[in-house]
Amino acid sequence: MARLCASPRFVSRWRTDRSVLFSCLCLIVLASAAEAGLYTASDQIVLLSQRNVRSALVNSSAAMVVEFYASWCGHCVAFSPYYKKLARDIKEWKPAVNVAAIDCAEEGNNKVCSYDYEVRGYPTIKFFPAYSEADSTGRPYRDLRNLRHRIIDSLEAHKEPWPPACPPLEPISQAELDVFFETNNVQHLALIFEDVNSYVGREVTLDLLQFDNIAVRRVLKSDHSLVTKLGVTEFPSCYLHQPGGNFTRLRVNFEARAFYSYALQRLPGVVRSGNPPMVLTQIHTNSTEEPWRPFNRSRVYMADLESALHYSLRVEVAAFDVLEKDTLKALNKYVSVLAKYFPGRPMVMNLLKSLNSWLKNQTDNQISYEAFKQVLDNTAQVPHTALPEGVRWVGCQGSQPHFRRYPCGVWTLFHVLTVQANATGGSDHLEVLNAMRNYIRHFFGCRDCAEHFENMAREDLASVDSLQSAMTWLWFRHNRVNNRIAGALSEDPLFPKIQWPSPEMCPSCHTVSESGEHKWKKEQVLSFLLSYFSSSSILTDYLEDETQILEKQKEKHARQQEAAAARKHRERKAREALNSVTLPPSPSPAEEEEEEEEESPQDEAVAYEEEEGEEGAQAASEMEGKSSEPTSWVQTEMDLSRDRRQAPRFSRFAGMRFGKPEGNRGLPSIIGMRFREKRDDIVDLDSFVNQHFKDKALQLAASSRVKQRTLQTKVEQEPRPGFGLSMELDTALGMMGLQPVDVDLEGKGKRRQKRGLAGQYFRRETEMTHKGRWMSALSIGFSNLDISLCVVLYSLSAICLVLMYHFFKNRLKRRPVKIALA
Repeated sequence: MARLCASPRFVSRWRTDRSVLFSCLCLIVLASAAEAGLYTASDQIVLLSQRNVRSALVNSSAAMVVEFYASWCGHCVAFSPYYKKLARDIKEWKPAVNVAAIDCAEEGNNKVCSYDYEVRGYPTIKFFPAYSEADSTGRPYRDLRNLRHRIIDSLEAHKEPWPPACPPLEPISQAELDVFFETNNVQHLALIFEDVNSYVGREVTLDLLQFDNIAVRRVLKSDHSLVTKLGVTEFPSCYLHQPGGNFTRLRVNFEARAFYSYALQRLPGVVRSGNPPMVLTQIHTNSTEEPWRPFNRSRVYMADLESALHYSLRVEVAAFDVLEKDTLKALNKYVSVLAKYFPGRPMVMNLLKSLNSWLKNQTDNQISYEAFKQVLDNTAQVPHTALPEGVRWVGCQGSQPHFRRYPCGVWTLFHVLTVQANATGGSDHLEVLNAMRNYIRHFFGCRDCAEHFENMAREDLASVDSLQSAMTWLWFRHNRVNNRIAGALSEDPLFPKIQWPSPEMCPSCHTVSESGEHKWKKEQVLSFLLSYFSSSSILTDYLEDETQILEKQKEKHARQQEAAAARKHRERKAREALNSVTLPPSPSPAEEEEEEEEESPQDEAVAYEEEEGEEGAQAASEMEGKSSEPTSWVQTEMDLSRDRRQAPRFSRFAGMRFGKPEGNRGLPSIIGMRFREKRDDIVDLDSFVNQHFKDKALQLAASSRVKQRTLQTKVEQEPRPGFGLSMELDTALGMMGLQPVDVDLEGKGKRRQKRGLAGQYFRRETEMTHKGRWMSALSIGFSNLDISLCVVLYSLSAICLVLMYHFFKNRLKRRPVKIALA
């Protein structure tokens, strides 16, 4: 009936969970169905399903304790915390005993639970001994109280042969004790004297199952020979038996299982199976990249906290080029909590506050890490503001470079923040824990660790209702993590994972219940946390001096500026080189005027003569037409247009010279004279006329030269008299009111003129008749197009006048004469 009522709910939930997992991961693993139930892999419970249940239970070398439950069952939900606690409690009993669970509400598992293992109600706990057969349905536990003792009874009930993974649980005899060290290769033998109904000796024996160089045996109170020999009067009590025959009592705060197990695991030479004995001299010299720093294990070091800050902000957050949405929110909360509660040095606090202020002032929905890093590295050089770079682990250093360090630093950092929030009276009791949760979810590099922490937070973080409960919540979850990873490859042999604080650090934090179980004193634990993580208790040993840190920061900033300046210089040089290949920039009017002031007409003439002497021969050969191909008129026009674009702007009253690319100064002018540019806003008519005719003379000289080139043939034309240009220029200068410069334009029949049009040379050869000279004189300053237009306009005007004359003449003839009489 229960199954029928719950079946629709189950199918809906199963489909939802499956779709979520498929959309997120697109992977199906064996335990995916169980992950949707009451347990996860982080609970140290083997998750079974129809795919792996038989392989896990049939013919296994380890005994299995299995819970058959339904995820919709309210009693199963209430029982799940107890079952999780059992799995953590007997974690060290592996590989003798494993704890597993299967969700019978899953569609595929329902038949397995009902028919294969005859489960009729939930939850059902069954014990499967080692080497169970295929048809075994397990031994059900009717009473779910004190399951740990029920499991021990089931182990002892195993028939021969005894499973090799399970240690001997029967009491030791005098005969076995006499030859124990001859038959067992161990350094320590612990004898626990107890009553016949006590489970302490067997529990400690299983607790030490994963440790080498030690063995544990129980001695019953009824064994009078051993009790009398050692003079035992208290039960339970523990004695250490040495190979030499010596017996020493093990001193503990409470004669209970947890205290025995903790003390025995820390005896000299006792290490977890698979880990070699740790030699401190090797640690100090060979095992770490940095020198070993002696430290007090019962204190917190500021060097660890600053190292954790550096690694989180400069390494883990740096994995995101752009921070947006959830990652940006997580970073904001993390930095905000640091700025409020971190008990750092003044320069570090200044940096955190400026970083927090910068983040709060950002209005965009995303920021780049580069911009964040600029503030983090204090590139603005705010005085007395810095976060030391690099790590310097002290209390969190490990025996090997891959042990402890940053994970230890993160735990220590958040413990300190929760205590500081309580000390300063924070208003939000979940502020620090939520910041830690979001940081680990988005930034913590170990993704499996982040998933386990998220599972713990999702489980009962909402139950935190005060600042003090936030402290104890984090402490308790830290111990759960220590229990889960104890014995893993990440555990440092020199710093084994224990339930913290240890009895040596806080004896008053531990006690035992009436049943002899270990029990924490929450009030004493809270007092210990407040004292241990207090800002006044943090040691500042091994910290780098603030002056040196600030000096290094300045030097780094100076190097960055120099590198940036050098980079900009290289980029500018590259742009200049690219521009020089394309078009040189035109000089500004101010530069043009300055150049004209520096160069006098005499200097220009001298420079012209020097260049004429050096390049005259080459120019003469080019102008005489030694080239085998004629020059195209179109190409000439294109060259002329390009050179005009490249040339600097002409100053109308500055000599009327063609431009030349930068770097070539002292160019000859066409007329050989220069004038200052007229700066008055009032237009002088005479100056305007002179300017107009001067431009026209320049255009005539250039156009005639271009025209001469376009008419050039393969055979050089006969030289013409050179006096034509002289008369033409003289006439032009006379019209402009100027005096000509004495320039020898006559030679042996050929005279080359150098022009500054894009650095090219042109040859002026003119042959004009007497009539041509007069036409040139009459048309000085006008182009052929101008003259043609004038002739056409004059002709049209004359025709119009003639037509108007005849029109009015005829009109007057036709009008009748009217005589007016007085």
